[in-house]
Amino acid sequence: MRSSIKQTSVNTLRVFMEDRKIFITTSDAERLRQLVRGMTNLGDHERIYLKMLAEELLRAEIVDPSKIPRDVVTMNSLVKFRDMDNREIYMYSIVYPANADYEKGRISVLAPIGMALLGYRVGDLVEWPVPAGMRRLKIEEILYQPEAAGQFEL
Repeated sequence: MRSSIKQTSVNTLRVFMEDRKIFITTSDAERLRQLVRGMTNLGDHERIYLKMLAEELLRAEIVDPSKIPRDVVTMNSLVKFRDMDNREIYMYSIVYPANADYEKGRISVLAPIGMALLGYRVGDLVEWPVPAGMRRLKIEEILYQPEAAGQFEL
């Protein structure tokens, strides 16, 4: 029973990911590829999300950091988004796992919501499965994007 639940989650993620067009900078793509290659000793849950991140990278449109639109969520962006189900607004920076600190508003790119937001644009509605069920998030604003601030190598 447990493995069928995991397989259903993977299949659901694949359906949502295949419909997504995302943009990732060349420098973020390279660091994320290194992250995928370097992660070991993971549990089943983490392995699923790491595999999904690898698939996202294959599907993403890779863009030079100086040419990434200012309304795209990149690594280290501070994003304001609304949960469309409970109407609450959240603000998180999407960071690499080593820099994640939920209390300080820094969520890992390997967390379901971090992965869901990466590469999307302001105004986009993101539907993404998380452990507690399906989340529908609308990107309201990017409060900080490193590339827009001229910081291309964070």
